[in-house]
Amino acid sequence: MSTRPTKKAKPLRGFRDYMPEEIIAREKIISCIKKVYESYGFMPLATPALEYKETLLSSGGEEINKQIYSFIDKEENEVGLRFDLTVPLSRVIGQYPNLPLPFKRYQIQPVWRFDKPDVGRFREFIQFDIDTVGTNEMMADVEIILAMCDSLGALSLPNFQIRFSNRKILNNLITYAGIPENKSQDVFKVLDKLEKQGFSAVKQELGPGRIDKSGDKIEGVNLDKSQISKIEDFLLLPQGTRKEAIASMTELFKGVPNVEEGLRELKEISQYLDEFEIPDEMVIVDLSIARGLNYYTGTVYEAILLEAREFGSVMAGGRYDQLIKRPTGENIPAIGASIGIDRLFAALKKCSPMESKSSTADVLVTVMLKEKMVEYLKISHRLRKEGINTALYLGTQKKIGKQLEYADRCSIPIAVIIGPDEFSNNQVTIKNLGVLKEEKIDVEVRKDYLKARIGQKTVPAEKLIEEIKQILTVKV
Repeated sequence: MSTRPTKKAKPLRGFRDYMPEEIIAREKIISCIKKVYESYGFMPLATPALEYKETLLSSGGEEINKQIYSFIDKEENEVGLRFDLTVPLSRVIGQYPNLPLPFKRYQIQPVWRFDKPDVGRFREFIQFDIDTVGTNEMMADVEIILAMCDSLGALSLPNFQIRFSNRKILNNLITYAGIPENKSQDVFKVLDKLEKQGFSAVKQELGPGRIDKSGDKIEGVNLDKSQISKIEDFLLLPQGTRKEAIASMTELFKGVPNVEEGLRELKEISQYLDEFEIPDEMVIVDLSIARGLNYYTGTVYEAILLEAREFGSVMAGGRYDQLIKRPTGENIPAIGASIGIDRLFAALKKCSPMESKSSTADVLVTVMLKEKMVEYLKISHRLRKEGINTALYLGTQKKIGKQLEYADRCSIPIAVIIGPDEFSNNQVTIKNLGVLKEEKIDVEVRKDYLKARIGQKTVPAEKLIEEIKQILTVKV
């Protein structure tokens, strides 16, 4: 009987597996941010992975169509995997007219985009969104920015920066530079690459195009030299502080029609930020911020980690007042921000070493005597009832040293050892494996260290829970 050769075991390009240590660390990040968002009154929402393709395309734009994973289902429906969480939110608002407005929601779910994989960029990734739907108040825009600041601050990231602009200002740039309106979206997409690609690459893409590092041809917008020069003048305006940036734009756009509204919105946000004493180094006006999707109508913003710029924005969003409509056709104003959790996680790992923990257990109960398995199980159960995450060793290794190596590899900080002597004397031995990390013991000598009695103590059985809680309290 012959077997067919199988492909090398690996995920699809742009997709990845999530191992326990990554999921545990990622869940800590999510939990931290969720706490901040709930402090602002945002409420949870979840939507299906699949939507009608027509729904996903409702936000318009050829770029979105290129990114959607779409197919015909078994009921002959044209469907697609959601590419973001904003479009499904728009459907929810239209579908449930009795939702109280403003509606403030957060949502944590995977999305899928047929995009070119890159550093920290995958085709399936977790997004964490907040949105306020149903208000034109600029304070809603400010509140999103403040929540972004608080979230990154809660992750102990002092070196971050939030940069914001306004699509209405960028529309004025199109007028100022004499660019045809049908090219505006292509220009915004190129400007959005400035932080990552640099001005030389952006100038080439605004003109005839360029060849990227992989050898792929990037099509250009084919603007003329005069138009590109005016965009350059705009991008090079003084913008060291929020006030300076707004003043320089006001001067440049003198005589350009319909410029007042965008400038007024930037000024109002800046004034609120001043009232909250948010420094310019943390939140700054950046004229290059455009956001690639064409449903943005006003404020747009991005957050970067200054020590990991190569990852691009880790949080981004803006105002989209024309995307959400009631069945009556009424536009519902909205503002929101999104975190790419996977990209943020990758950037965080570069910025600061993160504890690698591949187990959720705080304690491993080792097994030295198989005939005492019920007793070991009871001890494990007692610890769990006290709120201590506990794993019972169920492997094949009989030697205690091997079981301790297992605990060390899984980053389980405490091991409970109960052999013949402990059972006879109604005692337990507790080994604090966390000492390995505290003392920075070299990996090569860990095995010998595990066999030693350092970090180990024997106590009466009734003191087990008390002693373990004390170790965990010190650890915290």
